Amino acid sequence: MDLDFSKLDGLVAAVIQDHQSGRVLMVGFMNEEAFRKTVETGFATFYSRSRNKLWLKGETSGHRLVVKEISTDCDRDAVLLKVEALGPGVCHEGYQSCFFRRLEDGTWKKSEARAYDPAVVYGS
Repeated sequence: MDLDFSKLDGLVAAVIQDHQSGRVLMVGFMNEEAFRKTVETGFATFYSRSRNKLWLKGETSGHRLVVKEISTDCDRDAVLLKVEALGPGVCHEGYQSCFFRRLEDGTWKKSEARAYDPAVVYGS
């Protein structure tokens, strides 16, 4: 598991893609421990830069990411995880994907309806 964690202060970027549709669901970061736990458990685990700790995706919402395939880029400083998303969405704002805004005529517009109510899942 020879990844280069040195370029981003001990982290690698992790692009999360739906294994069936190919849609990008989110981007997160992993340190060595998060990557190792992801490989060992089969569930996507990240390093939260804001909380300065590991977090298992779905630990609060139950919307976990089951890893189907892991790839790395040519520099080995980023990973691509193809996943099966358990739950209606991965975005903490209630959308299927974190990429729910599209730039149209210079304005960011929501391109889809919410998949779930985040207040119900995370509390207010």
